Amino acid sequence: MIVVVDNNVIISAAMFWTSVPAQALRKARKNEFKIIASQFTLSELSETLLNTKFDKYVTIPKRIEFLKTYKNELQIIPITESINVCRDPKDDMFLELAVSGNANLIISGDKDLIELNPFRGIQIISPKEFIEQI
Repeated sequence: MIVVVDNNVIISAAMFWTSVPAQALRKARKNEFKIIASQFTLSELSETLLNTKFDKYVTIPKRIEFLKTYKNELQIIPITESINVCRDPKDDMFLELAVSGNANLIISGDKDLIELNPFRGIQIISPKEFIEQI
């Protein structure tokens, strides 16, 4: 199964290792699903994850280590199609990634993305639904 994990899920997993998003990310890893990302999603993730507002939760070295581990486990996909359908234009990059990478599933906590479920046959579900259904 090919999976896109929205950055909000990854950031929650990095900050709170016992959270539902962290459990979902671990489940995707354990089941050896192919997790994909693009240069755009990774750039946004790196920038956000290293923001000082997260210092009170996890140290920068631990976030950097989390990011390195995460990057080593995924496959970078080139974006082949531009999509402009989300209320929040920043969310379109996850749809573009899913379509370009032939993903089966997007895991997201973002209501703007979940509202589009399914998008071109790609299921969009919350981390909790992922844990319960997959």
